[in-house]
Amino acid sequence: MNSTVNNAAGLQLLLDRVAIEDVLVRYCHAVDRCDADLLRTVYWPDATDDHIFWKGNAEAFVDFCIPILKTRDQTMHAISNILIRIDGNEARVQCYFHAYERLRRKDGTSNDITMDGRYLDRMEKRNGEWRIADRKCVMDWWRIWDDSCDWNRGVFGQKFEPGKRGDADFSATLFGKRLFTPG
Repeated sequence: MNSTVNNAAGLQLLLDRVAIEDVLVRYCHAVDRCDADLLRTVYWPDATDDHIFWKGNAEAFVDFCIPILKTRDQTMHAISNILIRIDGNEARVQCYFHAYERLRRKDGTSNDITMDGRYLDRMEKRNGEWRIADRKCVMDWWRIWDDSCDWNRGVFGQKFEPGKRGDADFSATLFGKRLFTPG
C-alpha cells in the first residue's frame, strides 16, 4: 500500500473515532438535559439496550427513562476511558461512566446517588453515521447517600445558578440545539 492509501485509511479511522465519541457525549448530554429527541439520535431505531433495571428496544428505553430522569432535581453523567475497536462498519466500544442523581423524597427532602460503571456498545455505521446498535450497562460501583448537598449554601459560600433541563440550560444558549445533532 502506498502512503496516500495509508494516510486516507488513518484519517478515516480518526474521523470514525471522533464520530463514535460524539455519540457517547450526546448520550450523556441528552439524559442530563432530559432531551428525548436527542437521545433517540444515539441509537438506531432497531437497537437494544440492557440497562440493568430495563432491557429491550432502545426507543422504548428512551420513553421509559426520560420521565424517570425528569423526577430528579439534577443529574450529571460523565464518560472516560473510552476503548474503541473498529472493524469496517461495526465498532466495539467500552467507556466508563460516572453518574450523579439528586432524588427528591416524598417529604420534600433530597438525597443523592452516585453510580459508576461501563457502557459496552456495539455500534454500527449506516449511511456514513455511527449509532449504538446494542448497549449493555454494567454497574461496577454505587453509593446511595442519606442526604444531599446544601444548595442554599453554595460553593465556598458563593451561590450560583445550577444547570437546567432542556432549552433553559446554558448550553442551549451557547450552542443551540442543532449542534448536538449528527451531521
